[in-house]
Amino acid sequence: MKVLIVEDENAAFDNLKSIITEVDPTVEVAGHTESVIQTVRWLNQHPAPDLIFMDIHLSDGSAFNIFAAAAVDAPVIFTTAYDEYAIEAFKVNSIDYLLKPIEADDLKRALDKFRKLTKTTSLRDFPDFSQLMLAGKFSERLLMPVNNELIPVSVDRIAYFYCSGGNTRVVLKDDANYHYVKPLDNIFDSLNPSKFFRANKQFIIAKDCVKNITIWFDNRLLITLDVDTPERIYISKNKASHFKKWLTTG
Repeated sequence: MKVLIVEDENAAFDNLKSIITEVDPTVEVAGHTESVIQTVRWLNQHPAPDLIFMDIHLSDGSAFNIFAAAAVDAPVIFTTAYDEYAIEAFKVNSIDYLLKPIEADDLKRALDKFRKLTKTTSLRDFPDFSQLMLAGKFSERLLMPVNNELIPVSVDRIAYFYCSGGNTRVVLKDDANYHYVKPLDNIFDSLNPSKFFRANKQFIIAKDCVKNITIWFDNRLLITLDVDTPERIYISKNKASHFKKWLTTG
C-alpha cells in the first residue's frame, strides 16, 4: 500500500511515519507534502496513492483548498489536533481521523477500517471527496456585532475580508462594511474554498468579485475587485498558478 502524508510539522510527520512502520512495515510512504500548493502539485504529477493521511491546518491555509484545486482520487484519513466535537462533521466524509498526538492503536484501527472498506468497495465506488468536502461544511452566514446586536450576513454578499493592524473588516458587495472580531486564519477555515481565496496576509477575496488580473513585473498578480479596496491586492509568484486554477474552476 502506498500512502501520501500531508503534514507541515516535521516532528508530527516523523512520528506518523514511525508509527506507520511500526504498525505495518509493508506500507510505503510514497510522498510527503507540507502545504496546499505542494500537495496540489504532487497530486497532479503522481499516480493517486492508495490512501492519504492529511492534516487539516497547513502552512499556507486549510487543507480543504486541496479539494478545490485538485482531483483527490484516494480515501483520506485526517490527522488533526481538533477535539472529537469539532471533528465530528468530518467523519462522514473520510475513512477515519486520528487525533494528535497519534497513538499506534488508533492508527492500526484506522488502517483496519480502510482495508475492510476496500475489500468490499472499489475505489471508483468511494464518494467524490472533492465534492463532499465542499458540501455543507462551511458557514452560510456570519454574525456581525453592531453595538449590542448581532446581524446575520450571508457569505454570498461578502466581497472580501481585510485585516490591518490586527483589525478585521468584512466588506460587502454593496460597499457596506463591518468590524469583525476573528482573525483571517479562523475566518478562512470556515469558508468554502471554492468561493473564497486567501490572497495574502491582508485579504480573503470572493471569486465572483474578481474583476481583472494584472501580471506584475516580478510575476506576482495584481488583483482588482469590482468594489473598492483600501490597498492593492497582490498574490505572490508561488501562489499565482493556484489562484488562476481556483478562479477558473467551478
